Amino acid sequence: MNEDELWDAVVGQPEAVALLREAATAPVHAYMFVGSPGTGRMEAARALAGSLFAGVVDDPSSTGANRHRRLAVKGSHPDLVLIQPGGRTLRVDETAAITREGSRSPLEAGRKVIVVDRFETAEPEAAASLLKTIEEPPASTVFILLAEEVLEEHVTVLSRCVRVDFPPLSDEVVTQVLLADSVPEELAPVLATASGGRLDRARLLAADPAFIGRRNAWRSVPDRLDGTGAAVAVVVSELQEMINDSQTPLTDLHEVEMKDLAEREKTLGARGSGRSQLVERQRREARRLRDDEIRFGFATLSRRYLEWASNGSSDGAGGVGLEATARITEAAGELVRNPNESLLLQALFLDLPAIRGHPPSS
Repeated sequence: MNEDELWDAVVGQPEAVALLREAATAPVHAYMFVGSPGTGRMEAARALAGSLFAGVVDDPSSTGANRHRRLAVKGSHPDLVLIQPGGRTLRVDETAAITREGSRSPLEAGRKVIVVDRFETAEPEAAASLLKTIEEPPASTVFILLAEEVLEEHVTVLSRCVRVDFPPLSDEVVTQVLLADSVPEELAPVLATASGGRLDRARLLAADPAFIGRRNAWRSVPDRLDGTGAAVAVVVSELQEMINDSQTPLTDLHEVEMKDLAEREKTLGARGSGRSQLVERQRREARRLRDDEIRFGFATLSRRYLEWASNGSSDGAGGVGLEATARITEAAGELVRNPNESLLLQALFLDLPAIRGHPPSS
């Protein structure tokens, strides 16, 4: 695998790739990649690691250099260390383990790259304890912190890193990747729009034959509202059942992961297998999927009301439609507080106007 092939795995992020390819020639001690999962952060971390590992080889086109790149892209290079919080937050005891790992010499490449995932979850004390390690790591160690956002208590850590942003992927980029994955031409752009700029979600939706039905169900909500709690209760119940069913592709993937883990434990033993980390990650992914589904539903609702508003006439539909989209945006913001899902949807739908005489388009 040559240097160009190494970076091909990072799609739709030309600015980040250009910055990191240049950085690989004279790397600093720490980077922070900021963006959502599915936007190329992890792929970029592996590509940078592969470039750094190959860079210490005398001949960058040699078999040895290509092997470093290939193993890094797969995430299986012995000098590429991925640290993931064992629970919902990154704790002080986990950052102590990161410090110990950073002090160890590389095994094969002459460099070590430590990737810390979900750094946005770091407790303030954990971030503070990691600060000195990031400021003065061994010369052979490079840290890459992956964060969805930079919290106020993490600004000091960021100041010791080179920040690289990974914005949501464009619909065009996601569509092209899905087409390359053999997703039907008429479906790919729909999935891209629903993915929120995340390739992982787009691929998950591509494996979900019920997705179009859920989209149409959300679009039809305004037609089914009549201002009564009874109508709202029925709609919410149906949507929640669909959201439950949307977990099936992810559940199937998780079952494969657990079977693979069981095979490794059978061969190598359970000690150090990472079972608890895998279980926690799967729970986290399931929670995120529900939030993703609701956010997608809210976005679908907003588009429906905006269409109604744009067709508004003297009956005041335009203003009412815009007010509805504002209420939906407010409800979406409440998701960060982990509210009761059913109550959130019921309260929102009771506030939304019904739409009459404008059936949803497909």
